[in-house]
Amino acid sequence: LSDTLSLAQLEILCKQLYETTDTTTRLQAEKALVEFTNSPDCLSKCQLLLERGSSSYSQLLAATCLSKLVSRTSNPLPLEQRVDIRNYVLNYLATRPKLAAFVTQALIQLYARITKLGWFDCQKEDYVFRNVIVDVTRFLQDSVEHCIIGVTILSQLTNEINQADTTHPLTKHRKIASSFRDSSLFDIFTLSCNLLKQASGKNLNLNDESQHGLLMQLLKLAHNCLNFDFIGTSTDESSDDLCTVQIPTSWRSAFLDSSTLQLFFDLYHSIPPSLSPLVLSCLVQIASVRRSLFNNAERAKFLSHLVDGVKRILENPQSLSDPNNYHEFCRLLARLKSNYQLGELVKVENYPEVIRLIANFTVTSLQHWEFAPNSVHYLLSLWQRLAASVPYVKATEPHMLETYTPEVTKAYITSRLESVHIILRDGLEDPLDDAGLVQQQLDQLSTIGRCEYEKTCALLVQLFDQSAQSYQELLQSTNSSSMDIAVQEGRLTWLVYIIGAVIGGRVSFASTDEQDAMDGELVCRVLQLMNLTDSRLAQAGNEKLELAMLSFFEQFRKIYIGDQVQKSSKLYRRLSEVLGLNDETMVLSVFIGKIITNLKYWGQCEPITSKTLHSVRKLVKLSAVQFMLNNHTSEHFSFLGVNNQSNLSDMRCRTTFYTALGRLLMVDLGEDEDQFEQFMLPLTAAFEAVAQMFSTNTFNEQEAKRTLVGLVRDLRGIAFAFNAKTSFMMLFDWIYPSYMPILQRAIELWYHVPACTTPVLKLMAELVHNRSQRLQFDVSSPNGILLFRETSKMITTYGNRILTLGEVPKDQVYALKLKGISICFSMLKAVLSGNYVNFGVFRLYGDDALDNALQTFIKLLLSIPHSDLLDYPKLSQSYYSLLEVLTQDHMNFIASLEPHVVMYILSSISEGLTALDTMVCTGCCSSLDHIVTYLFKQLSRSTKKRAAPMAQESDRFLHIMQQHPEMIQQYFADLRNGIVNSQPPEKQQAMHLCFENLMEGIERNLLTKNRDRFTQNLSVFRREVNDSMKNSTYGVNSNDMMS
Repeated sequence: LSDTLSLAQLEILCKQLYETTDTTTRLQAEKALVEFTNSPDCLSKCQLLLERGSSSYSQLLAATCLSKLVSRTSNPLPLEQRVDIRNYVLNYLATRPKLAAFVTQALIQLYARITKLGWFDCQKEDYVFRNVIVDVTRFLQDSVEHCIIGVTILSQLTNEINQADTTHPLTKHRKIASSFRDSSLFDIFTLSCNLLKQASGKNLNLNDESQHGLLMQLLKLAHNCLNFDFIGTSTDESSDDLCTVQIPTSWRSAFLDSSTLQLFFDLYHSIPPSLSPLVLSCLVQIASVRRSLFNNAERAKFLSHLVDGVKRILENPQSLSDPNNYHEFCRLLARLKSNYQLGELVKVENYPEVIRLIANFTVTSLQHWEFAPNSVHYLLSLWQRLAASVPYVKATEPHMLETYTPEVTKAYITSRLESVHIILRDGLEDPLDDAGLVQQQLDQLSTIGRCEYEKTCALLVQLFDQSAQSYQELLQSTNSSSMDIAVQEGRLTWLVYIIGAVIGGRVSFASTDEQDAMDGELVCRVLQLMNLTDSRLAQAGNEKLELAMLSFFEQFRKIYIGDQVQKSSKLYRRLSEVLGLNDETMVLSVFIGKIITNLKYWGQCEPITSKTLHSVRKLVKLSAVQFMLNNHTSEHFSFLGVNNQSNLSDMRCRTTFYTALGRLLMVDLGEDEDQFEQFMLPLTAAFEAVAQMFSTNTFNEQEAKRTLVGLVRDLRGIAFAFNAKTSFMMLFDWIYPSYMPILQRAIELWYHVPACTTPVLKLMAELVHNRSQRLQFDVSSPNGILLFRETSKMITTYGNRILTLGEVPKDQVYALKLKGISICFSMLKAVLSGNYVNFGVFRLYGDDALDNALQTFIKLLLSIPHSDLLDYPKLSQSYYSLLEVLTQDHMNFIASLEPHVVMYILSSISEGLTALDTMVCTGCCSSLDHIVTYLFKQLSRSTKKRAAPMAQESDRFLHIMQQHPEMIQQYFADLRNGIVNSQPPEKQQAMHLCFENLMEGIERNLLTKNRDRFTQNLSVFRREVNDSMKNSTYGVNSNDMMS
């Protein structure tokens, strides 16, 4: 009775979980069900739910619970039980073919998980989980519904084995995947092809939903087989660059036989468009089979069949009106060139006809720019690769690209220009807003446009002159509409981007004087347009056009400024004739003039300002740069101003600006203090203004915040740039002691406003960072200690106040609290490891600065849950790198902590060892090494007869460790016994010997020689244990440990 009652309760909970709209009820149900999954009788209850459960939701719960149980790494289910579950699931599916789709899916997932994890499990010399095709055969010989289940099982299993999961080691995953590939995958692929042949051979009744479903599952299965990660290379499925499918040599027969390829092309033409994307996906994989699978003659034959199939699709393009079909077909076209050479393609019988069809298809696609914009990438990638191969093709057959490539270039350029009017008219999404996509397409066009460059340039000059003339006329006319102006600006924006791209595509060995002269024509036009738009900035400007100009400058700088181009280049001759710019210095002056104009007029526009600031390089000698160094005020550069509209967090550009200025200043600064003082005048004035505000009781808080945040961002930029001792000491003497109290006061006042505290804390962290050994104080200077006192004061002030915030909502906890704490940890780490303070002095003279900082660190640490330490990457990096320094240099402090704090730190190390971030892992290993070294030294000292009495804290630390022997001493013994006992009896002796050898020759000391010896022993130990495991079918857990 109790069983049925609890079953009824479970069913109600399932309904509440999946159906209720009330959040509280759902959360309670979820909590109760989580407890159920962890209960000891979960397994038997799941079976009862499957047997007697009345709703699909309870069956789903049972399937997902069982999946969790079989996936457990700790306390795994015994082999017999897993075999029983597997058999039970297969029978359950066979006797109930009409379950809800999500239940069937969950049960098949359970079968796949059991099979994968038990792949190497043996029962009486038989690998019990490997007879998958036998398991599925009985489904395939039954009704269509059963057939679908059977195919889905194979498909899901292939997918499951192909995917690594985070709970099991990668090496174990690769072993299973390789074994599955060698023993079963080809049979599964052959089976899927045979079933597809049967299905396409029959008169398919595709109105019959079940037949339709079967065909879809068969195609998914074939695709999963072809998409298998055969050699363990594809870590990232989202990238399409891994264009080679590493089919094993044993599969050769399937690809040499043209019927496999023909099967998929035939299917494409005979099945409904909703299924054909899957067929094309399979063809994309087949077209990408590694080249070395064939010899030259075989490859030519295979390519010929492939090109024939593509030609047939292009001649009957009706199905391509479906966006999914179109996308996959574009991918297929791109693979033609990524996997085969142009020299091979031109030898195909129908090449002239096929390249004409592909060119027409590309031109039509580009003209319909609004249809499937994400697929264009693949078409451009095909033409980019074709155009790049032209200089290298050795074949005598004509490639005809000189005819078709200019058509593609023209279609791309004209279609982008024509799109501008429609996008503005209908308020559509502007492709120019997606900078990444535009950049990618322009990179591809830069190569395509350089093929038959004369035609590209003639087209660009013609279109640019038309648009520029219309633009000028519209600006001069009094009654022109803003829409017409916007259209011409949009067209010019595209043209400036495209001109930048084709100039950036110049390849030094392949370019001629004539081409450089043509570049000159294009550059003159862009610079003339820039003069026109700059003259209008006081009234109006166009942000996108300005960004295009910056992109153009970047490309021009890359190609024509520097040593890679001769000064006598035809480009400069043309610039000199038209604009009077004779050499690169004069062009650079134009660039800097543009930079200043941008900073002046576009100060509030973050994208333009940040891109402009990244352009300030190698430009010190120019008069315009001297102007910037002498006039960095809001009067000249509006983004340095404090206006009430701007947001506190919008001032990030200022740090970049001052980093650039600081680097430029340092070039000639030397020891010139007057020049430094002159440069700092605007910042001095700002600090004095804030000091003035703080000295009165009533001041405008918003204005004070803005002035201070802007100021500390500027200072951080300068501090970052000043990485030499002389310049940094000038900055240090300027800020300390005069202005430090203002920063401390700001932290006291606004500790709860991250927009204020974050910049101040970051500035302090930069000031104490001994970058390039810049913080080297003289022997008689106390500045190192004074700087540490200020740091300690700031950490203590901020730390004690931020802890008064109380409960912070989870979604705001990082912004409001953890980010500031993380910067404090970084600051403390920088000052402790900077090597400019002797920390022994503090205790000696009764100064509590060091103690306060460390105690605040502990308070802050205890306010953070363990999970947060690893969930927020910046926090974990700053915490673990600080812990490494503390355990290295301040173990006496760690040893004096309360037991619960020590345990907290040790468990944070233990969790950090399994983190994905290697910096965190290595930090934990070092910290652990320092702690254990300290313990060992203390223990050695306590056993010596004449040893001095032990310090109180060391005694306490040892006492904590003795109370928790499982932490260190006991751990190794338990681990060794556990691993030895998990081996089959005949192997236990060998495993015991491995552990004996591990400690062979190791003495009880920590000398480097001894440590090296242990490391060598460990390598041998790992190799021996792995060898032993390969021949063993037991002890899976210990195998996990070794991998």
